[in-house]
Amino acid sequence: MSEPLSVLIVEDDPHVLLGCQQALALEDIPSVGVGSAEEALQRINADFAGIVISDIRLPGIDGLQLLSRLKQRDPSLPVVLITGHGDIEMAVNAMRDGAYDFMEKPFSPERLVDVVRRALEQRSLAREVTALRRQLAGRQALEQRLIGRSPAMQQLRELIANVADTGANVLIEGETGTGKELVARCLHDFSRRQAKPFVALNCGGLPENLFESEIFGHEAHAFTGAGKRRIGKIEHANGGTLFLDEVESMPLNLQIKLLRVLQEHSLERLGSNQSVAVDCRIIAATKADLEQQGKAGQFRSDLYYRLNVVTLALPPLRERREDIALLFEHFLQLAALRFDRIAPSLDRQTLSRLMSHDWPGNVRELRNVAERFALGLPVFKGSELGSETSPNFAETVEAFERSLLSDTLGRHAGNLSQAAQALGMAKTTLFDKVKKYGL
Repeated sequence: MSEPLSVLIVEDDPHVLLGCQQALALEDIPSVGVGSAEEALQRINADFAGIVISDIRLPGIDGLQLLSRLKQRDPSLPVVLITGHGDIEMAVNAMRDGAYDFMEKPFSPERLVDVVRRALEQRSLAREVTALRRQLAGRQALEQRLIGRSPAMQQLRELIANVADTGANVLIEGETGTGKELVARCLHDFSRRQAKPFVALNCGGLPENLFESEIFGHEAHAFTGAGKRRIGKIEHANGGTLFLDEVESMPLNLQIKLLRVLQEHSLERLGSNQSVAVDCRIIAATKADLEQQGKAGQFRSDLYYRLNVVTLALPPLRERREDIALLFEHFLQLAALRFDRIAPSLDRQTLSRLMSHDWPGNVRELRNVAERFALGLPVFKGSELGSETSPNFAETVEAFERSLLSDTLGRHAGNLSQAAQALGMAKTTLFDKVKKYGL
């Protein structure tokens, strides 16, 4: 059901079903047909962008029950009901309960196409409005969670806001400590899957003999020590998001099984021959170059391309030094609250050392340093002092100046006159520096 704005037809009469599909195909409207409400419910996931046409009288769950369940999942989903001669009153009541429209048998192809086109147009507009609202809310919230005014961070927040609600698989690339799991959580929290589980699995932290059971689950007595059934991480993330950290550490034989799950949207627990339908978004994170590992035979290229629908590259802290002071102040305030201390003032000497440090541990290391500073301890330990590789003086000054200007402009809502007055510089000078730093 990944094709945009498709029509799902639920009809147990094969002749009626075929007629509906042929009428829509002649108008270049893609459709999928199923014979029961149970199968329809399996096919419709959180990313379904189309509409549903269902006969009221079905074996098992009927059309009215299907309407109720679909409306609970997605109130904006248009559901068109097909009725028999004696079901008109029932269909009218169903429209009060949220059905988009109904068609009485026998209906003409023209009537079917007209109803479908109107329902698809409404669906498209509703999804556009919802996506815009989420993006606007997401952009504001992202600034509070992904802190930084550097161009790299602004671009990253923009990408996250654009792709969070698409359901596309995402590969996050970045060094250790750059915040890959935080980005994954933002992708989940600003998507329509936010009410469902966010399940994180560190692929590098599991022994290979436990990995398969952990991710796919197992049945009771599937192996020695398996006393009861266990639901794996993929199945637990059904309807939500599965975050695979350090995915480059996943054993090759299990990469094949994961690829199959992504292709078929189903899995088999260890010790079972029964297929379990799953619908979860995959977000993977890596500190390695998976494309190069694929060429070297260390990672499956076909899995890489499945995961790499969208790539988010997280910049190391040394490449966005203008964010260091802002991040440090944020972590310092959090640490002061946590330790019930008054946050100490940041002196010029300490700031200079923060700006010149190479930050091999990235944001995670900066947070640790801020916590030490809040406790009145030395900012850098002895071993860290010896490993510093300071950039040249001009780079440090420019990074500090850009950070200061960006922070001041932000506090004055971009007003150049007010910012220049606060900085004690001429407005023309500030304007030149804004152009220079691309603020």
